[in-house]
Amino acid sequence: MCELALEEDEPGDLEADLAREMESIRSSIERIELETMLSGPWDARNAIVEINAGAGGTESCDWAQMLLRMYLRWAQDQGFETEIADEVQGEVAGLKSVTFEVRGTYAYGYLEAERGVHRLVRISPFDANKRRHTSFSSVDVIPQTDETDAIIVNPDEIRVETFRASGAGGQHVNKTDSAVRIHHLPTGIVVSCQNERSQHKNRAMALKVLQARLLERRRKEEQAQVDQLRGEQHSIEWGSQIRSYVFQPYTLVKDHRTNTEVGDVIGVMDGHIDPFIRAYLQSKGRKA
Repeated sequence: MCELALEEDEPGDLEADLAREMESIRSSIERIELETMLSGPWDARNAIVEINAGAGGTESCDWAQMLLRMYLRWAQDQGFETEIADEVQGEVAGLKSVTFEVRGTYAYGYLEAERGVHRLVRISPFDANKRRHTSFSSVDVIPQTDETDAIIVNPDEIRVETFRASGAGGQHVNKTDSAVRIHHLPTGIVVSCQNERSQHKNRAMALKVLQARLLERRRKEEQAQVDQLRGEQHSIEWGSQIRSYVFQPYTLVKDHRTNTEVGDVIGVMDGHIDPFIRAYLQSKGRKA
């Protein structure tokens, strides 16, 4: 096609077609390169993502909702399916917490890069004095279990509560005890689901999330034993600041693990987080 374009006096449409084809090839190669880095035992799984607002009241709750929108936009661009399992609204705006599922091949492998604390710096729309605020929200990502490694939950070790949903969902959701909260007594893990109209569906989703959390707990315990035998010390991701999103006085998103920087903060919030995921996976591959 290049030779044909060079032979044409006015390449026109042929040159445009060639440019589109090259862009498609480039995108395919980048995706293949990323997937070669996703060789972990859980990387190909669906992901369960939980976002929790940190200290800071309304500002942090709004930041949690902004992160939810960012991940939903990203998942849509990847062709992944998403489903919100549970959300707790903020008192004024935003979300105190939200749990959602991302379904698609390598969803966990990609989103594992997002685990940690995300920092926002901006002029708060909730501050009448227009002062700059710093807010934090934490993101946790765990792989979804499948039938081959699903944790068996002993019915005698859980306590199930039903309650009325507090979020959006129509009159039916708010007038019946369709929401479900499950307490796993041996570990103290608590999960809830309230976004389905059916109590049965909410219970099934809550059990799915509980199984994923128990599997992640077992995985971390096994890894801790391996690390102890090796005599290695690893930093704990949860509670660490992995990325900063600055809206004022300049616009910049910086990942502190890889030093990757993107100036288009609006684009990032619209779900364009692939540069950070790619850099994380490349760094992870080098360490391995």
